[in-house]
Amino acid sequence: MKLSSKQFEHYLMNLKIAFEAVFINKIRTFLTALGIIFGVSAVISMLAIGNGAKKEVLEQMKMIGVNNIIIKAKKVDKNTKSAQAGQSEQEKEKESKKNLSAGLSIAEAKSIKYILPTVKEVSVETKDEVDIIYSGAHFKGELSGVNADFFKIFQLKTKEGHFPNRLNYMKSSQVCVIGHGVKSRLFPTVNAIGKQIKCGNNWYKIIGVLAIRGQISGVGASAGIDEFDNTVYIPITSYLKRNNDKSIVTKQKISKRNGADVNPNRNQVDVIVVQVDESKFLRASADLISRMLKRKHAQADDFTISIPELLLKQEQKTRDIFNIVLGAIASISLIVGGIGIMNIMLASVMERTKEIGIRRSIGARASDVVFQFLSEAAIISLFGGFIGVILGVVMASIISKVTDIPTIVSWFSVLVSFIVSAAVGIIFGYMPAKKAADNDIVDSLHYE
Repeated sequence: MKLSSKQFEHYLMNLKIAFEAVFINKIRTFLTALGIIFGVSAVISMLAIGNGAKKEVLEQMKMIGVNNIIIKAKKVDKNTKSAQAGQSEQEKEKESKKNLSAGLSIAEAKSIKYILPTVKEVSVETKDEVDIIYSGAHFKGELSGVNADFFKIFQLKTKEGHFPNRLNYMKSSQVCVIGHGVKSRLFPTVNAIGKQIKCGNNWYKIIGVLAIRGQISGVGASAGIDEFDNTVYIPITSYLKRNNDKSIVTKQKISKRNGADVNPNRNQVDVIVVQVDESKFLRASADLISRMLKRKHAQADDFTISIPELLLKQEQKTRDIFNIVLGAIASISLIVGGIGIMNIMLASVMERTKEIGIRRSIGARASDVVFQFLSEAAIISLFGGFIGVILGVVMASIISKVTDIPTIVSWFSVLVSFIVSAAVGIIFGYMPAKKAADNDIVDSLHYE
């Protein structure tokens, strides 16, 4: 319906009257808007926390890998033999069968890749904590032997240099790629490429430096994926050649096995990560891998299989519930603010009963009175919404700095807050406006 210029001027005049009524008593207007201010700021800051949490989970998923299955070797207690003393004969026989398992190996990782059609990449990793030394500077860090697929699966990139090539793996070359944290500690001001660092008892030439990735917290850590920044990566062949390859049986190991100090851990690799083509194949692939490995391990329960995506989804679900609760609490503030507007507007109607009667007696329609009071309520709500948005952005920034909780303020949350604040003004302002319009003109004029 198109408004004529006369009708437009009529509504404009009613709007002007509403503005004048609102700003005549500035203190009352501000106090009325406080509920909306705190409500909108709470909604924006809570949504910012929710957006930050969502981004954090997505980053974790990106770092861990969306379609990954993580197979982790269980650490076997050195005192297993002594623990067997109190077992029954049946339990001992079962345990003896399990001891036939050779543990996780590179061969098993290769078989998984070539047998399962759903598998895209398979990485292996074996690691140990060592002293990392360069020119007098040293610290405790991780030396990790990996294959080429490891860097692909975790989407690692080099800031400087390159990853080990095929020849490096074939020749078990003493080359390494260091994390950004290692570079910062040992080479804070100089180029690390080409330098030799000592890791444990061996020297390795640096051929690459990883771009900053940081640590996978929460789910990632529980799944056996550690931080990238403080690790030195070498070819898995080089690691097994120069460190303790537990899969190789020697006379020395056989003689030690008869003693009490033998370490029964026989896993050649600590972690195998299997990346499947599509997430819908995760569960089926994990079940098949579990059956394959158990058959090869003589049904030994010496490994665990986890799917980080499912754990992350559960974590996201928990955070979503938490955000819904926070949003509900914040929304209560808006409702309280709306009730405050309704109470003040009702009081305003009572105070201005005579003014309403005079307006009606000189030709104002009931719809004009309704429009005026609805406009007043909407102006107060929008005023509170504007200040609330500013306060919400500031609160989100303070929360992020003080508590280290990531917060992201989106335009969507700002828009929603404005719409909600306007809606609150209209909804809670309608009843006082209708009451003002329904007042009898004669009674209004004689109201004291």
